[in-house]
Amino acid sequence: MKPVLLIDFGSTYTKVTAADGESGELYATAQSFTTVKEDISLGLENALGELKSLSGISAFDECYACSSAAGGLRMVASGLVPSLTAEAARRAALGAGAKVIKTFAYEMTEEDIGEIDAIAPDIVLLSGGTDGGNSACCIHNANILASAKANFPVVLACNRNASAKCKAILEASGREVIPCENVMPSFGQLNIEPTQNAIRDLFLKRIISAKGLSKAQALVDDIIMPTPAAVLEALTLLSEMTGELMAVDLGGATTDVYSITDGLPTRAGTVLRGLPEPYAKRTVEGDIGMRYSARGIPENAGMDRLIKISGESEDGIQKWIERIHENPETLAATESERNMDFALASLAIETGLVRHAGTVETVYTPMGVAYQQIGKDLTRVNKLILTGGALIKLERAQEMALLAMKTDAYPSSLIPRDASVILDKHYILSAAGLLKRNHPEAAKVLLGKEFT
Repeated sequence: MKPVLLIDFGSTYTKVTAADGESGELYATAQSFTTVKEDISLGLENALGELKSLSGISAFDECYACSSAAGGLRMVASGLVPSLTAEAARRAALGAGAKVIKTFAYEMTEEDIGEIDAIAPDIVLLSGGTDGGNSACCIHNANILASAKANFPVVLACNRNASAKCKAILEASGREVIPCENVMPSFGQLNIEPTQNAIRDLFLKRIISAKGLSKAQALVDDIIMPTPAAVLEALTLLSEMTGELMAVDLGGATTDVYSITDGLPTRAGTVLRGLPEPYAKRTVEGDIGMRYSARGIPENAGMDRLIKISGESEDGIQKWIERIHENPETLAATESERNMDFALASLAIETGLVRHAGTVETVYTPMGVAYQQIGKDLTRVNKLILTGGALIKLERAQEMALLAMKTDAYPSSLIPRDASVILDKHYILSAAGLLKRNHPEAAKVLLGKEFT
């Protein structure tokens, strides 16, 4: 036996997994409410107590953790052209475990900096211009950002001809600046990995500062990645074993969606427009969640649809949303509450899928009808994995996903329509992603037993 402890400090639940680092055997899993308001190590101790009772293992050879318990990084991204460098910056942020609150393009204004001060982001990503191209915009934006009252570090990933000057301007204002390679060194060419690595480093520094997590480090060999990065590692490994797939991670604060597929057009006569999509893609919806962000669901999907799906009154739904927002640990206890949670989860999944997937529109040309696709075509994906504490705890999770895929509210959306739905019932995706770093073969076995 080589027992390994794998910990996921989530915004709502702390999940712990005991697995064998050699055989990949899953011994047990457990979870407890994340006590981030008091001391995060208390929730960990509660989960570990249950895990040790279930597994019979009292000591572990190794221990690794991932986390999003500090709520993730709230990011603002700025670029030159919305459809190019600003979009490249947004993708880099999303792939690194951050929540993009706002994106700006072109030259920023005094009004924009007032909005940034009101947001008070954890980090700002400044990009703009291809190497050797436009320098004036990012230098202007560096000067604007230097005047901000809010205190935030800046990841600088712009035109290399302007990078040194931007760095000097921002550092003169007392800001921490992390220079990176340009996210778009030439037209249409993305280079987001250096920026993602910088954002991940900042993410983990922030996570360590969460209440009690530094004390919990005495148990942990290493907090090696944000939770979304761990899940993406696991899904990429699983796709190598089983083929293209998607996953939805529905949490209390966010809804993360992953696709491991090229997403190329499936309809004849369709042309791609916009930046190329990454094969392994993640998006995060910071305004959509089952507890902390429950208010965002009716704001995006509409109260009328919540009423229709749940069969409950608007007043009842409003009261339930306010209750779970104020007390995120609240679980549905009555049939009415379960109906409302079912409707909230269904529409959260739907919203996440639609925002992640591409769209197609009909274009009329002199040669006849053609189609234009922006983003990924996910209609051919035949496997959708559901994970996250909210989904695993809810009844009828597979029914929620099927309802979300069958929506007729977004006819131009290229979401999967007929994928088989698999529940990550032991919540092992993040654990497998952690295990993969040092025990890749064991991680394959763990994933294979759960999902193949």
